[in-house]
Amino acid sequence: MNTVREWVALLTEIGFSGLFDILIVALMIYAFLAALKRTRRSGLIFTGIVIVGAIYLIARKLNLLLTVSLLQGFFAVFLVALVVIFQEDLRYFFERVALWWFKRRLPLYDRVSGRLLRREVEILARTLGDLAREKIGALVVIRGKDSIARHLEGGEEVKGLLSEPLLKSIFDPHSIGHDGAVVVDGNLIDKLGCHLPLSKNFSKLPRSGTRHAAALGLSERSDALCLVVSEERGTLSVALRGDIRTVSTPAELVEILEAFYDEISPPPEKRTWTNFFRRNYREKLLSFGLALVLWIVLGYGAQVLDRTFEVPVNYGPLPSTLTVARIIPPKVLVTFSGQRKAFAFLKPDDIKLSLQLWDVRKGQHDFFIPSGALSYPSGLQLEDIEPRKVVLDIEDKTPEAKNHP
Repeated sequence: MNTVREWVALLTEIGFSGLFDILIVALMIYAFLAALKRTRRSGLIFTGIVIVGAIYLIARKLNLLLTVSLLQGFFAVFLVALVVIFQEDLRYFFERVALWWFKRRLPLYDRVSGRLLRREVEILARTLGDLAREKIGALVVIRGKDSIARHLEGGEEVKGLLSEPLLKSIFDPHSIGHDGAVVVDGNLIDKLGCHLPLSKNFSKLPRSGTRHAAALGLSERSDALCLVVSEERGTLSVALRGDIRTVSTPAELVEILEAFYDEISPPPEKRTWTNFFRRNYREKLLSFGLALVLWIVLGYGAQVLDRTFEVPVNYGPLPSTLTVARIIPPKVLVTFSGQRKAFAFLKPDDIKLSLQLWDVRKGQHDFFIPSGALSYPSGLQLEDIEPRKVVLDIEDKTPEAKNHP
């Protein structure tokens, strides 16, 4: 019941500003997770960091001092490690933010990505099918929502309408642009002769050449759809989101192209609220959960407050002939100030009060409680002790007590 009351109290304290704060952070985390989703390696590293963070919180709760000290050292260099490990994903994240802001400034009719018509999709599929039957190598990149300019090297601008004669002339073995990639943006052939980054995931490239490595490499770094024709085997392959597979027929390629354009530029009737919540729902739930935890630890937990605790009055060793008969009062009220998160991990036995009585004599004595008599976690600041004085009755030990210390 106490746990339920604490959560209810927490929800009431969030308020509108806190909820708005959590939603902004959740949006940023979601964008970062969406970037990580492109590569399995980065996603696994991020999962490992989340697990380490959970271990740290559990260690704080269980007062595992060595584990907490080691993990605090880890988090001290975490930001530097984050930049080094996720530099490509962070670049992608900020690039997406910049593109989103740029698109918001465009007129509404220019915000929709270019989309191939059914006829042009069939032209592209039929042309690549012909090139595969003739064993003429080809590499076509269809741009998605991401900018791919920084991944391209070389190339010549074309800005020509997509057509079968133009594509076949570009990939003619005697053409200058034959060995490079053709970039398609909407219904235009944007550039030809481009060089793409090569993938190092050799497990997905058995008996494949440079074109397949380039297609897979770009698909690992962006949401572009890459189409490859092998001149050795006469096969047609598709690379998307860090994966590559062979396509058996042009009709199958038409279905892939239609599905790709439905994703990057869905028709207006398909944009519903249910689709918004269904798409990447795991990442959205995880983002909101992480944002809530961060708000509790860094925002809510960082609030400074005062709390008062009832602490028993203990004492140190006495001369062997004396004993403490009575302490008035037996407990004192101790007030601390500190961040809320410092109190969250506080246990009752973390605060101790012990008076030093090694030179005490028999009788009734008033003892002033010095600040040094209290031991408490380092994250707290002592504010007050009430009462500041206690009365101790010191008596001789009875013979039985002397014989049985």
